[in-house]
Amino acid sequence: MVKKMTKFFPKRDFFFEWAGVTTAILYSLTVAMNIGAEFIGFCLLLISSILIGIWSYLGKHKGIFFLQLFYATAGIIGMIRWYN
Repeated sequence: MVKKMTKFFPKRDFFFEWAGVTTAILYSLTVAMNIGAEFIGFCLLLISSILIGIWSYLGKHKGIFFLQLFYATAGIIGMIRWYN
């Protein structure tokens, strides 16, 4: 089914992969700058893990998909701890 959908949406995989990579880079820079925008950084981490998770699921990259579950968890924990 994934191959059939790829014919209709050829740029879908490209979007999920590179949107996820871009948000991960922005997350890293936001947290590394230490400017007090850590909550935004953790939101970017969560968004990135969702996007790359979708890409890895569609492409059947099981290891990367599993890794994104932990990144999403880290993003959620970071956002919760930031408010507490």
